[in-house]
Amino acid sequence: MKAINYKILLSPFIDHRTRAVVQQYNPTKLENRIDSEQVSIFVFDYNATSIVQKKLDKVESCYVYSDSPHITWINVDGINKKEVEKLSTHYKIHPLIQEDILSVGQRPKMDDIDGLVYCLLNMLYFNSVTGGVEQEQISIVLGKNFVISFQEDAQRDVFNPLREKLQIASSKLRQTGADYLFYNMIDLIVDNYFVVMEKLGENIELVEEEIIRKANRQTMGKVNQLRKEMIVLKRNLNPVRDMVNGILRSDNELLDEKIYKYFKDIYDHIVQATDLVENYRDMVMSLQDLYLNNVNLKMNEIMKFLAIVTTLMAPATVIGGIFGMNFEVIPYSHHKLGFYGAVAIMLLFPLLMLFLFYKRGWFQKDNPQEEG
Repeated sequence: MKAINYKILLSPFIDHRTRAVVQQYNPTKLENRIDSEQVSIFVFDYNATSIVQKKLDKVESCYVYSDSPHITWINVDGINKKEVEKLSTHYKIHPLIQEDILSVGQRPKMDDIDGLVYCLLNMLYFNSVTGGVEQEQISIVLGKNFVISFQEDAQRDVFNPLREKLQIASSKLRQTGADYLFYNMIDLIVDNYFVVMEKLGENIELVEEEIIRKANRQTMGKVNQLRKEMIVLKRNLNPVRDMVNGILRSDNELLDEKIYKYFKDIYDHIVQATDLVENYRDMVMSLQDLYLNNVNLKMNEIMKFLAIVTTLMAPATVIGGIFGMNFEVIPYSHHKLGFYGAVAIMLLFPLLMLFLFYKRGWFQKDNPQEEG
């Protein structure tokens, strides 16, 4: 019955979250992505002295910026196949890159095709309501004097610090080329991984404290959820390291030699994030062991209590059984103080046994964690 209740308790999480975590996509098949009903296009056209920021209603309005002598960042919020194909055709983005932009659940990657540098990776967000990690696929294309980014969700991203820097004329972002903008976008995404991991680390500490103080059936479900979120993090972080390493090995003319030191810094960050995920994963596995140890400890306490009760009742059972025998002559059975003497002996033996148990330390707490 406990197993059935436990399964019913966690069935919604098992049916939905587990399937989402372990689901694999066929890389040879283009998944049927649901086109976004609304596509928002934001353009930042800037140089060291001026900046133009616009929100465009249609893709065709971006075409004029292909000949701009300034640096142009085109951010497309919402993936629509027709709009992506129009923009990609005008900016001569290879069809293979177009397929990756329209893909679903693609592994983070980096490509250098037809003189363009393309990166695909996931933005990660922590949902404080469900305690889960949410991901949003983003594609970034670096060309000559332009950067085009494609996002799935128009409501959120991590690029607000980048937009604020663009408003400052003296910022390094305004003084450098498109490759520095390209670097900053990837750097912000990677830095946000640490924010997500910090939230998960806090949850791990809370679950650990719950296991120590008041573990129950729901606690094991929380541990399993944390384990699955570690899988999500690991699946997203490890390929990003290969992606940044591919940029470092690239000899594309769009990447200035000075920009490689910045990508080396991103590489160091992603290696650090990967190590941190492994540490968190080990902590979650230790939480499972801690939970099982606590369950076994509680079971031992219950068995110890039952053993003591059984032992204390044994003398009364024996004495009652002797005086309940069907014999004609039983010593003191007909004595006027026989009953009171038997009851006194029944009480005396358990009291004596309790004293001996106390002297042996049987009533001391075995788990020092409970005292804290």
